[in-house]
Amino acid sequence: MVRILIADDHIVVRKGLRQILMESFPGSLIEDVCDGEELLKKVFKDQWDVVISDLSMPGRSGLEILPQIKQSFPKLPILILSIHSEEQYALRVLKAGASGYLSKDAAPDELVNAIHRVLLGKKYITPAVAEKLANTINQDTEKPAFQYLSDREFDVFKQLASGKTVSEIADILSLSVTTVSTYRSRIMSKMMVKTNADLTLYAVEHKLI
Repeated sequence: MVRILIADDHIVVRKGLRQILMESFPGSLIEDVCDGEELLKKVFKDQWDVVISDLSMPGRSGLEILPQIKQSFPKLPILILSIHSEEQYALRVLKAGASGYLSKDAAPDELVNAIHRVLLGKKYITPAVAEKLANTINQDTEKPAFQYLSDREFDVFKQLASGKTVSEIADILSLSVTTVSTYRSRIMSKMMVKTNADLTLYAVEHKLI
């Protein structure tokens, strides 16, 4: 029996994934949670064969939780399913220990194939991500500035670049306004810019939003 844990803050998504998985993995045990904290509790409480997690959830994001899970359960396959494009997050989640990254626009068959692959202990990488990995290995130039941001800083950066205020970001990420302001200052320093407009321009030029 395959034990599958789903983490997503949208109930429609969770129900849709359940339906796909019940058809493709009959007899499997499928449970779901709605945020990162519940995901951590479930992972540490029970045994799972694979975790399918959204990237952006209230509170602690999937990207933030991923290293913590992998530290305690290094062999547990975690498949990240997100609305964000591969260009933005795929390399980050793979480096953080994920077994694969899929867009929520992916066909159900692709999701099922990805699960079968990670259950075998392998990585699931799309051709686009494979090409990006190859380009990264072959690059001799310095990394772009956004790659020096921590995972949480990158989350805040994307929100700022999208036009969100510090207060709005605090609500979205379940952080205090002071904490978000601190992240903003670090981001500005690391990326050597002065305004949110500069961040937006950078994000557009690098196809991050």
